[in-house]
Amino acid sequence: MTCKEFEKLIPMYVAKKLDYLTLKEFYAHMQSCEDCKEELTINFLVTDGLQKLENGDAFDLHKEWGSKVEETRRRIGRNENMIKLGFWIEIVAVGVIAGIAWWLLLP
Repeated sequence: MTCKEFEKLIPMYVAKKLDYLTLKEFYAHMQSCEDCKEELTINFLVTDGLQKLENGDAFDLHKEWGSKVEETRRRIGRNENMIKLGFWIEIVAVGVIAGIAWWLLLP
């Protein structure tokens, strides 16, 4: 992912509207590019901070930013675990089908 692509996706990230694959790429780029990470942090702080001020809510933006990044990491981890689980379910299903076919074809 390029920095330009990253910057275009910031509003979707803040709104939690990125699909898994895009989110994974976005997160990887954020971890490797300090400039983009800083841009994202500023954008989040301004966007979320303004909204909280308008609503009159109390807030700790740095804590909320840390929570958002941690939530992203957990979401990616959950999706990767689901992909692995799906893979193993497919392997077991193929094994069961092969076993049934072999049993049916025995003389």
